[in-house]
Amino acid sequence: IITDLMDKLTHIFGQGLSKSFYPVPQQAIGVGSAFEGWSPHAQDLVYHVLVPLSPPPGHAFHLELDAAGVLQRNCCVRVELLCTCAREQLGEDMLCFLHHSEEELRKQDPSLLHTLCTGTYLDVEKTVHWFCQFVRNAWLLLPQSCHWRLMLQPSSRSCKFQLSRDQESFMVEVIFGVQQGDSDIFVGSQPTQVGIPSTTWLETYAVAEAKFFRHISRQAPRDSWHCKCLQLLSRILVGVGFSSYALKTVVMHLLSTVPLTQWCRKDFRRRMMDTLKYLRCSLDTKQLNHFVIGNQRFPVEISLPSDFRVAEAPNLFQHLASNPDAHLKAMQEYVHLLDQ
Repeated sequence: IITDLMDKLTHIFGQGLSKSFYPVPQQAIGVGSAFEGWSPHAQDLVYHVLVPLSPPPGHAFHLELDAAGVLQRNCCVRVELLCTCAREQLGEDMLCFLHHSEEELRKQDPSLLHTLCTGTYLDVEKTVHWFCQFVRNAWLLLPQSCHWRLMLQPSSRSCKFQLSRDQESFMVEVIFGVQQGDSDIFVGSQPTQVGIPSTTWLETYAVAEAKFFRHISRQAPRDSWHCKCLQLLSRILVGVGFSSYALKTVVMHLLSTVPLTQWCRKDFRRRMMDTLKYLRCSLDTKQLNHFVIGNQRFPVEISLPSDFRVAEAPNLFQHLASNPDAHLKAMQEYVHLLDQ
């Protein structure tokens, strides 16, 4: 339902904005636990979707990454105007933003710099507001509107909406991303800590991780229980401060080292214990390596920036090494998980 809805929305975007200079939404990509197959929430399930944005004609995106970031680098998306005089000479109905006067340019829609940017940088909050307004206006043009009710939810860095029909309902959260080169790594609009500037985008590995789970599903036996293992452990964590992403990282590491033929139903208990032992060892050493960055075992068919595989893997438990109270709390939460 969600994939079909997003495809139709993207198609309407392409038709309705063909003469404008807004970002061009590409085919949506399902990310996160619901699409990876291990969501701990049977109820209140949120389907996360990443919509890649490409620059409109006459514009280019340049990513300015903050190298100081450790686990998740900040980024600004600088928008540059490009000369399109050659396209004019070929008869395309577009004036060059660089080489026409302001008076002449009033004959066409404004550039992206004058709509969704703050200064020369693509603004997350303006982009989200623009997309939500378009969804609101386009909804009645979609065949789904005959059967489903759409309710937009307040959110400044993502487009959240609820779809409901009779007793059925689910939540969708759309985040926006700009691709790093031709890789599966993006900078995204995903919600983060309060107070972050609206021109700040965050590096996200969600697409690469979702592709990893699909890669595993293709390689593993049909009765593989690797998702059930992660789902059960993460469900126990609901209501506890322990990060389900840390648990997911542990299972991804194990999927790269334990043969996939050993994740079947008969191996379920052993794989559960392997996961708990790996997590305990990581807590004891206060070291849990990021799965995508610095991982030589990461599948080569999933495209990463050239420096990712040889980079030093960030430590997801770095905060435990520098904060004894946080480490003590994490150990207590682990004991709770073990008891459960």
